[in-house]
Amino acid sequence: MTDDTTSAWREWRASPWGRLRYTVASVNLDRHLGADPVRVLDLAGGDGGDALPLAERGHHVTIVDRSPEMLATAVRDAEAAGVRDRVEVVEADVADLDLHGFDVVLCHNLIQYVDDVTACLAGALAALKPGGLLSVMALNRHSAPLVAALRQTDPAAALAALETDRARTATFGTTLTLHTAEDVGDRLAALGCRVLGHYGIRAFCDYIADDERKHDPEFFADLERLELAVTARPPYPHVARQFQLVGSK
Repeated sequence: MTDDTTSAWREWRASPWGRLRYTVASVNLDRHLGADPVRVLDLAGGDGGDALPLAERGHHVTIVDRSPEMLATAVRDAEAAGVRDRVEVVEADVADLDLHGFDVVLCHNLIQYVDDVTACLAGALAALKPGGLLSVMALNRHSAPLVAALRQTDPAAALAALETDRARTATFGTTLTLHTAEDVGDRLAALGCRVLGHYGIRAFCDYIADDERKHDPEFFADLERLELAVTARPPYPHVARQFQLVGSK
């Protein structure tokens, strides 16, 4: 990953939609975390957007990523936040890991980039203690036609999106595979993981075409409250831009 890509990612993270992604995911995970400090493994954790807030709350986090630029940024952010002693970084491909004994494993925005989703999920579960929590997040295939029809006002593209599980990410310039929570939930069940919660992230934000208005603090506060209100409220998790599944090994 180049410095330009890392910079583009940091810009995305700071955007209203990026901030919503992290806030809602954190709130969803908090529903299942206890009060005591735990060991967290963040797979393909990049610059620590999910992991560092957990370290700030007293948890010990291990961030695994194959990008040295991303990990260097995570280290700088951990030092700035005063939590470097609770943050470990590992430069590696997650497929090559042999780590065990974690209380929580995060698998956020990873499975859309791998060829063997079941193997990826099995590896994440292998790193968990019995009874540990796994959080899986990915782009929701159900949302692709909605983005094309509502945001881009392109019904032909929406019709085409119904028939494909492929998409392209502008930030990283790569092709990815879209999944559904239903399919991933079935894979987790087959691997012995019990799904405790199905959540949606950005059920409204990505369908609002006026991005400039999202930068208005008052509008954003209202939008954030709305997103948090529907993250676990059917039918919104099924149509949100991203899905998040939290399960127990």
